[in-house]
Amino acid sequence: MKEEIIIAGFGGQGVLSMGKILAYSGLMEGQEVSWMPSYGPEQRGGTANVTVILSDKRISSPILNTFDTAILLNQQSLDKFEKAVKPGGVLIFDGNGISKPPTRKDIDIYQIQATDKSIELNAHKSFNMIVLGGFLKLRPIVKMESVILGLKKSLPERHHHLIPVNENAIKAGMEIINKI
Repeated sequence: MKEEIIIAGFGGQGVLSMGKILAYSGLMEGQEVSWMPSYGPEQRGGTANVTVILSDKRISSPILNTFDTAILLNQQSLDKFEKAVKPGGVLIFDGNGISKPPTRKDIDIYQIQATDKSIELNAHKSFNMIVLGGFLKLRPIVKMESVILGLKKSLPERHHHLIPVNENAIKAGMEIINKI
């Protein structure tokens, strides 16, 4: 098993956190892991992306040009990374802020209304966990127990009281992802 993932969007959407939680989850399961963030100096509001590789074999390089899965959360990221999804791969996007939806026919495209769901749940900071839930529904590469341990590892202890909210957000994301 090997999954090569790009997660991209605006700073502040939890892109890097989502990647870090995936990476920690893989580590908890004994997988080989690579987590490579990329962001501008502005962080919040600027673009950010992270490459995550989870594998049962050694990872030769963390640098990728193509991906099994792309999770793209704004138009700039969609424009940049849609073409980098491997044929037969998966592209997930949040409908909010996307004016030109993906058009490829050789990949599976899914939309998740994570922004709307985070508003409905009154859990704006759990947007990324809703998206993560949608991804894990399609590609169950780590167990929920590992994700919860990954949350505990990546969240400061003062925020551990939010873990149940994030777990509910992950479950909500699993329910609202739709194939286009």
